[in-house]
Amino acid sequence: MTEPRKPAPATRFAAVVYNPTKVDRETLEPVVATEQAEAGWGETQWYETTAEDPGQGATTQAVDAGASMVIVAGGDGTVRAVAEQLQGSGLPLALVPSGTGNLLARNMDLTLDDLGHSIHTAFSGQDRAIDLGMIDLRHGDGTKSRHAYLVMAGLGLDAKMLANTDEELKKKFGWIAYVGAIVKALRDKNRLRMRMKLDDGRVRSVWAHTIIVGNCGSLQANVLLLPDAAVDDGLLDIIVLRPEGFVGWVQIVIKIVWENGVLRRSRLGRKMMMGEVRALNYSRGRSLTVSLRREEAVELDGDGFGDCVALTTWVVPGALTVRVP
Repeated sequence: MTEPRKPAPATRFAAVVYNPTKVDRETLEPVVATEQAEAGWGETQWYETTAEDPGQGATTQAVDAGASMVIVAGGDGTVRAVAEQLQGSGLPLALVPSGTGNLLARNMDLTLDDLGHSIHTAFSGQDRAIDLGMIDLRHGDGTKSRHAYLVMAGLGLDAKMLANTDEELKKKFGWIAYVGAIVKALRDKNRLRMRMKLDDGRVRSVWAHTIIVGNCGSLQANVLLLPDAAVDDGLLDIIVLRPEGFVGWVQIVIKIVWENGVLRRSRLGRKMMMGEVRALNYSRGRSLTVSLRREEAVELDGDGFGDCVALTTWVVPGALTVRVP
């Protein structure tokens, strides 16, 4: 008597969540088709983001359909939205860097301008668990919202710069478009007045021009803003900028551009670093609570999220799985 045949295992398939304003699907499709066939995967499913759904809804559809991996093709905002929905699921996220930022890809040393390499990594790479930043915002009207971020959350000058950036110029000229926005933001004399609490420490009253909380450390042009930040260390790195006049801004430029970008790369250079300065302070922790005297603009991974009067942010270690070579 022959044993009944066992049903064949279901074929794995990937889902692509893509931003049509950043990615040409017709260019992407043949590359995906080739790699899926070589890896023995089934037919990839495609989900387009919209202005109303930057990626969360599309990702939910992909997961509900049974996808074994989500490939995200878009800018930092699309990556953030997809990661927000994938956190804790164990499903890997694969990056096809697009747009002007690509900050997560940069911080993970992934290839930025090679479509074939990115898709090959998606189907044939390995998994790496990284941390995810979470943030609760309390707005001036009393409403609250919760979001994820992968790279950085910022208050003050950082968020104002983004708010002042012309989106059409950004599309045409990339990061050159931020120059005018930076100049405009620097003219803003308003300071952040806030109360801060790091982990279980005491509450401190602080003034600053900018506060940035990072899960990663590098920005565009290899600017190392948070030199000790790592995507998988279970910690958030915090920088508070509080320059007093021209000398303060010079100290900040020296610390970030010269010390972090040049001196830190060698043992001799590290001995030449000037140490802590009043205009710039670093700290690290697993959670941070901030209460503001008035509403201030907030940004997450390069996108504005309106104004808030208070926030609590924390790190979720290993919450996201990313495909790497």
